[in-house]
Amino acid sequence: MDETLLEITGLAKAYGALHVTAGVDLAVKAGEIHALIGPNGAGKTTLVGEIAGEVMPDAGTIRFGGADITRLPVHKRARLGLARAFQITSVFPHFTALENVALAVMAARGRTLRLLRPAASDRAALEEAAARLDEVGLGARAQVAAGGLSHGEKRALELAMALAARPRLLLLDEPMAGTGPAESAVMVALLEQLKGRYGVLLVEHDMDAVFRLADRISVLVAGRIIACGPPGVVRADPAVRAAYLGEEA
Repeated sequence: MDETLLEITGLAKAYGALHVTAGVDLAVKAGEIHALIGPNGAGKTTLVGEIAGEVMPDAGTIRFGGADITRLPVHKRARLGLARAFQITSVFPHFTALENVALAVMAARGRTLRLLRPAASDRAALEEAAARLDEVGLGARAQVAAGGLSHGEKRALELAMALAARPRLLLLDEPMAGTGPAESAVMVALLEQLKGRYGVLLVEHDMDAVFRLADRISVLVAGRIIACGPPGVVRADPAVRAAYLGEEA
């Protein structure tokens, strides 16, 4: 876990007078879960968008696996091993869970997706999709239409779709969003199983999940990282307590 997989230096993005990210430095090591936390409006979504290639920074550098990817488009970053799962689930509700993941497999291979003829005839894609569903605990739900899955199962399905790209780094935007206590516990257990196998940048508001999962935590406030370190160090930081966690943390 010593290899630096993602390295961000001086990343900045402004919309007029609003500086959404303001000189962000951040590093994620291979195999670690690195949590990014901060209050609403801190710039977390913009920062993740910059890393994924959906938002072009005004200044700064993003290096992934040693290569400068600052100006690469989304699809080229994905081919290098960056995969993102969004805060709002994005699945094809009328396709089965297996078909959803098979389509993600095909997209990762650069195949043209013909949605009127989903991946049902691509045996290799289906086999890999089944493996990814097993990885997230949805093997028994493979033939269920995605629209018929529970919210927590949809979150797990989206994770399986991200894993279909065979990523080196997962960008997870609030995977516990909208889940109840039981579903949240399932997702935490699932992410614990991924630790060490994938690098993970985890954006999450559930502090119990963050402090259980994270190897390191970075705290973003008003577009700047105000603290970074192991969970115990971050929890005890007076600036973090004042800005985000609260005195009761």
